Amino acid sequence: MRLVVARCQIDYAGRLSAHLPMAPRVLMLKADGSVLVHSDGGSYKPLNWMSPPCTVQEGTTEDGQLEWVVTARAPKGQTPDTLRILVEEIHHDSQHELGIDPGLQKDGVEKHLQELLAEHPGTITPGLTLVRREFPTAIGPVDLMCRDDGGLSVAVEIKRRGEIDGVEQLTRYLELLNRDSLLTTKGPVRGIFAAQLIKPQARTLAEDRGIQCVLVDYDALRGLDNAEDRLF
Repeated sequence: MRLVVARCQIDYAGRLSAHLPMAPRVLMLKADGSVLVHSDGGSYKPLNWMSPPCTVQEGTTEDGQLEWVVTARAPKGQTPDTLRILVEEIHHDSQHELGIDPGLQKDGVEKHLQELLAEHPGTITPGLTLVRREFPTAIGPVDLMCRDDGGLSVAVEIKRRGEIDGVEQLTRYLELLNRDSLLTTKGPVRGIFAAQLIKPQARTLAEDRGIQCVLVDYDALRGLDNAEDRLF
């Protein structure tokens, strides 16, 4: 991983455009090919980023200013997204070998919830069948990769408490998965956000992005609470 602290200007061009004026920022260039731009406040999320795979070209502008151009891989015939970084001054530049990451260790309830839903994917939505648990992507594994009764690939992200962060995580997974022609033979990969509780803001964001929200009953899945026996 390469970490750069620099005074820079960022311009993104792709499905939309975005501009970050000249200011001190942290640039993170990860070994998986992703590039993230962070500030020192406001949020732990990057201000802008490019998902892997992408390339970074370091050069200079016509007036001699240091310029990095990050280009994402695009499907044939489409214009790739680009992130243009104009660097005025570099305060720090270092590289670090982090080695193999053991991955996120989920708490017992969330892990067990994933196992139960993998065994009974039809409880998420009728007709769903499991393809694989922990389906790999360049930025981490999707909890469940499934297929619906129409043959479409379905990525399921599972949380105990569904918040905006989880929706953002699934959005990034879907962006990568939809670049895989093997998964999109029947159509785009769709997403399902499954949780015991989903916050209203997270539901609104998910539905705006075409992601289905599903509430799951952990006790019913464990066989401790039969929903059919309830009066309410």
